[in-house]
Amino acid sequence: MKRSTDRILTSHAGNLPRPEDLWQMLLDRDAGNGPGEDALQQRIARAVSEVVKQQADAGIDIVNDGEQSKRSWQTYANTRLAGLEQRPGSGGPRDIGIIGRDIKEFGEYFRNFGGGGAGAPPTLRAGATGGLSDPVYCVGSLRYIGLEQTRADIANLNAALQGVDVEEAVLTAIAPGTIEHWLRNEYYKTDEEFLFAIAEAMNQEYRAITDAGFLLQIDDPDLADAWQIHADMDVEAYRSFADLRVESINVALKGIPRESVRLHVCWGSIHGPHKNDIPLRHIADLILKVNAGVYSVEASNPRHEHEWRVWEDFKLPEGTALMPGVVGHASDFIEHPELVAERLVRYAGVVGRENVIAGTDCGLGGRVGHEKLAWAKFESLAQGARIASGRLWGR
Repeated sequence: MKRSTDRILTSHAGNLPRPEDLWQMLLDRDAGNGPGEDALQQRIARAVSEVVKQQADAGIDIVNDGEQSKRSWQTYANTRLAGLEQRPGSGGPRDIGIIGRDIKEFGEYFRNFGGGGAGAPPTLRAGATGGLSDPVYCVGSLRYIGLEQTRADIANLNAALQGVDVEEAVLTAIAPGTIEHWLRNEYYKTDEEFLFAIAEAMNQEYRAITDAGFLLQIDDPDLADAWQIHADMDVEAYRSFADLRVESINVALKGIPRESVRLHVCWGSIHGPHKNDIPLRHIADLILKVNAGVYSVEASNPRHEHEWRVWEDFKLPEGTALMPGVVGHASDFIEHPELVAERLVRYAGVVGRENVIAGTDCGLGGRVGHEKLAWAKFESLAQGARIASGRLWGR
């Protein structure tokens, strides 16, 4: 895992814009009337090659595949686990509730704008249920059957990196607790047994990624946004709930070196008030219990930007780094490079310049009004990192 030894490195949280024709092909495939698998895989490979080059051209040092093969980062694992069954229903995969506390206070807002906010792009609005209209049930013993898909993702990223000048590459994967959120358990006796069965199964995907030489990013927004889901819990009860999900991540990471792992945590990607998000201070120590080398944490939006000071009280484990979001998805404003630099310098003053990587709050694909805005944010991110590096290293 590369560190910011002589300048601030840049990366991002994962999801990037997909070409419209590829997006339609993914929709058609999931509807059962898509193109042939060979045609789809060829289009995915081209899209990965294009998106890796775009990241490098924008100044991103640690790149990924843009999640081009996945219709949804939230529910893609459903196709990689045996023991699941999707059934027709009207309730969606589950009562997702990531606005559970906010909706009590701002019900009129959510009724008017559907939880996506005015102007939210169609892919965000459609993604509110992870792209699924029917619930998915666990009806048998879970086992991992997705190695072929994971190996295809690995091969596409390897091919795309040829001749591209970047520092490192990362592939993203969903955390056990967030997978649990999108499923209904009818097989395991307890939620805990169900959770750890998911963890054991997903270990195969996680190890395949790191065995291939890539960094693994574990996406776990539910570590923070489940506070909204479980609106009946107080902080003490929620911390116990979240601590068990942290334990499940570490079980899923068995056999994987800490320095090969990034953890991404956010408060959900709903464009909305977020007034009742759980404060970072209540869960920072739990985040740091995950056996990761880098912690990617939402940090630039108006509800959480002030929380950089939390890291004055919660020290990073030895040899690890922080990847705060210094550009965000919550607004279509393009952050000024000077603002990005100010944010990075603040973090460097708290955790040390070598322990900071410039990141984004969440994946920008489908969460800003147009794909050009995502790339403009990346350019501002890279420019801001260069400004901050000049100030921090005196050159």
